[in-house]
Amino acid sequence: MRGSFLALALLALPLAACGNGEGAQEAVEAPAGPRLILKDSDTVNWQDVSAEIATVDQAQVLARIPGILTSLTVREGDMVKKGQAIGRIVDSQLGFQAQAYKAQAVQAQAELKRIRFLHKNGVYADARLEQAEAMAASAQAQYAAANAVAGQGAVVAPATGRVLRADVPAGAPVAPGMAIAVITAGRTILRLEIPESLAGKVHAGSRVLASGINGDSDTTGRVIKLYPSVQAGQIIADVDMPGIDNSVIGRRVAARVERGTRKALIVPDAFVTSRYGIDYVIVLGKDKSASQVPVQTSPSAEAGKVEILSGVSSGDTLVQSKPAAGTQ
Repeated sequence: MRGSFLALALLALPLAACGNGEGAQEAVEAPAGPRLILKDSDTVNWQDVSAEIATVDQAQVLARIPGILTSLTVREGDMVKKGQAIGRIVDSQLGFQAQAYKAQAVQAQAELKRIRFLHKNGVYADARLEQAEAMAASAQAQYAAANAVAGQGAVVAPATGRVLRADVPAGAPVAPGMAIAVITAGRTILRLEIPESLAGKVHAGSRVLASGINGDSDTTGRVIKLYPSVQAGQIIADVDMPGIDNSVIGRRVAARVERGTRKALIVPDAFVTSRYGIDYVIVLGKDKSASQVPVQTSPSAEAGKVEILSGVSSGDTLVQSKPAAGTQ
């Protein structure tokens, strides 16, 4: 009988230990720090988008005549001014044509001079004089046109900017309309590719956050233009971003665009502590008891604050668990 009582006592010990186990919420003594009653507040709803550093426009330097590109004085990265000569195209055939038209113009002028003399002396009628004048004018116009075409061999920059590409080497043959170089035109901007589903939510004036433009910190800009066309499910938007680095055009950066507001629980990060990769807040109960509750958080666009996604709800009272930033 005595052995049965001992066995029952030994079985009761582990059951008593299980009754004293810790729950999901760890009870702690309520600190004497500031309190915060949670309530939903309006916060900006951000959308991650693809972005690249670009310019408002790009100008192509095109060959205007066929021939050989005898010289190209710029390379990628060089700065040029509008109207600056950056190369030359030579076609000997055009030069020969100009010389031929010049000879015809000289001959026509000499013929006109002779006919005028004979007309003055009554040898030729007025019709013959008018015919000679027309032939002289036509020959002179042909020479001027050929000379102008030959003069189009100069390759000039169509805009002020930076040379992005200059792929055609000197000595290569070119045809009319062939791109010799590409030059930036206009100011430097950030160009976004926005999903077409956000067409009604993003507008001129919407804020944009971009990282990697001025060091590690985010840079804020605003949408200045939305293009009306949709390409491959994307809408293009131009963003005015101060302090943007235009040394590398086409560089990809991480960006977020404002697409309206939503309700969220935003708290100062001093109310959240982290242990072993898990975030906790101290919740004050109605009976003034405090409990450490695990929560899921997300970074907020507001400096020094985080968004609580789950674990607590609006109306709960939090107790500050660590000193605020900038205090001892």
